[in-house]
Parts: sequence; C-alpha cells; structure tokens
Amino acid sequence: MEPLTIVITASIIAAGLAIALGGYGPSRALGEALTKALESIARQPEASAQIMRTLFVGMALIESIAIYAFVVALIILFANPLLGYLIK
Repeated sequence: MEPLTIVITASIIAAGLAIALGGYGPSRALGEALTKALESIARQPEASAQIMRTLFVGMALIESIAIYAFVVALIILFANPLLGYLIK
C-alpha cells in the first residue's frame, strides 16, 4: 500500500471518529440539561423565564463543542496538513 493511501484512509477514519465522539458528548449534555431544566420548572414555575433563558445560553455553549468537532473533521478531510509531505 502506498503511503498516500494510508494517510487518506487514516484521515477518513479520524474524521469519522471526530464526528462520532464530538457529537455523542454534546448530545448527552443537551439531553441532561433539558431534563434538569424541566424538573426545575416543574418545581418552581414562577422562575421558568429565568431558567429557560439560562438553558438556552447553556445549550448554545454545549452545541459549540459539536460545531468545533465538525470543523476539525472537515479540516482533517479537506485541508489535511500531512498530505503536503506526501504529494510532491
């Protein structure tokens, strides 16, 4: 097998793992945050506006982790710095 083929194959596998692992953690965190927020609203309905506002800010921050994982996967696939050493 040529070195270029090995690097491209490893890049595809690494990008897949980056998306899989980078999406799993934030999705679990989003589900848990929503569950806790709904429990809090059920206990104190009068504070629902403040809880929802804080929930949305927290969800946006959690979702940014998944976006970073997606960007890393795209860099690995389309702007791989290792290919510059192999292609002459």
